[in-house]
Amino acid sequence: MIERPWVEICEIDDIPVRGCRVVQTPHGQIAVFRTAADEVFALENRCPHKGGPLSEGILHGRQITCPLHNWVIDLADGQATGADKGCARSFPVRLERDRVFLSVKFNEKEEGSL
Repeated sequence: MIERPWVEICEIDDIPVRGCRVVQTPHGQIAVFRTAADEVFALENRCPHKGGPLSEGILHGRQITCPLHNWVIDLADGQATGADKGCARSFPVRLERDRVFLSVKFNEKEEGSL
């Protein structure tokens, strides 16, 4: 099992309910979403279709709709839903005592992917 480094990024209340916060990493932007049920998910901030900023989309349930072409992306795994095919990279995120932690560990094969 791979040990992941966890980075504290904010308090959960720093992310609006049904909203997003963008985290800049050396590999690109990660969108951290908070659902109405206070679940937290993290995806690469690029739609797999045309690279639209998912952080600017509409959050509904556990899905985000891309603001460019209305692709619907599942927050849990980054997969496009319906007839659309593609995947936004997802990142492990956890919540501890109202603090949000993100793991952005990249292995050598992943280095250039974000």
